Order: sequence, then C-alpha cells, then structure tokens
Amino acid sequence: MDLLARVGAAAPRSVVDLGCGAGNLTALLTTRWPGADVLGLDSSPEMITRARGVGGARFEVADLRDWRPAEPVNVLVSNATLQWVPGHLDLLPALVSHVADDGWFAFQVPGNHGEPSHVLLHELAADPRFAPYTEGVARPHSHDPAVYADALRDLGLSVDAWETTYLHLLTGEDPVFTWVSGTGARPTLQALPDDVRPEFVAEYQALLRDAYPPGPHGTTLPFRRVFVAAHR
Repeated sequence: MDLLARVGAAAPRSVVDLGCGAGNLTALLTTRWPGADVLGLDSSPEMITRARGVGGARFEVADLRDWRPAEPVNVLVSNATLQWVPGHLDLLPALVSHVADDGWFAFQVPGNHGEPSHVLLHELAADPRFAPYTEGVARPHSHDPAVYADALRDLGLSVDAWETTYLHLLTGEDPVFTWVSGTGARPTLQALPDDVRPEFVAEYQALLRDAYPPGPHGTTLPFRRVFVAAHR
C-alpha cells in the first residue's frame, strides 16, 4: 500500500503485476483500479495456479526478463521480485520501454541484505559441511534508492524513490528464523538434502537467537525496504 499510494494513475486501461506470486498485490490492484485490465505474471506455474483464485484479474506464466506486452501498459508494478533477478538494474530500460506515455513504473525491493539475518545465512552456507549443496544458490540483491532514481532519470522518467525501515515485532519460538525461512533463506534451505538440513537449521536458529535477542514485548526485526515510483 505504501508503494501504490505514490502512483498517480487515475483511470489506467492496463495494469501489470510483474512477479505476482499468489496474487496478493494483484488483488489490491483490482481494488484500486476496478476498471482496468489487470494482468498478473509469474515464472512459477504453481504460483499462477494459486493466483487464479483472485477475481477481477488475468494471470499468465511468464518470465519478466523475456515478457513483451502486445502494447505499452499504463501501470507496471513489481513487488519484492526484482531482487531475485541478477543484474536487474540493466533490465530497467527494457521494462520502462513497456510503459505507455504518461504511464507509471513502480516497484519495491527488500534492502536488508546486509543485515545479520542474511549475513549469517551466507556465512553458514559457505561452511565446508554445507557449501557443496549451497554453492550457486540464488541470492537476493538490491540497490539504494538513489541508484534506482539515477538509472530511471537517465531514461527520462520523473522519479520518487525512498526507503523505509519497518520494525516488525515477532513472537513465538525462533521467530526470525520462521520469518526468513519463508523469504530470503528459502532457496538455501531447499538446496540442502533432507539429512543435512536439520543440522544447518539448528545452527542458523542459534545464530539468529544471538543476533536478535527477545525484548519485553517480543523480538524486533528491522526490515528495510526500497521503493520507487516513476512517471513517464
């Protein structure tokens, strides 16, 4: 919602959600612009199957690196996807070329890859016990807001770029592990064999408990996000 609030499109004809996943953001897009043709794209057939339960939108399996719309779109949105695309800064010119005149290109990427949750993960994954299985596993990467702003201004867009650090209050047993295991740590965990994963998980959980000790109300996880809303 923080991202969509900065998109000034009043009544776009076409809206595309790149990397729509299960369609959570796509559902918000249909509510924000009920008269638009809303299309959700994801490279995972499983995610597209789940997303098709969202009403008011179409869904297709597609890789955003290769996708070409039949005609320029009025609003192009991507939420927490570009960080998984290696060299995605070089992809921006192609994505901008898909945006119609007076259209909008908006995206959000996590900016917390230097935090203990990620640093400890990669250090442990490089341990000789685990490295044979985790070598080459995808790692998310993003840039500071100013880098995205400069790149898009070079392409002739007006850019609003900012960052926000959210303080998530987590509860339960090993709450930070529970959080990251469903996001940034998932590819690493999936790469480990079933007989090796428990040892890795136990050590990673212990490291996270030390890095994020609980407070009186729960465990605070700072989570930095980078936002960009650009107008063509």
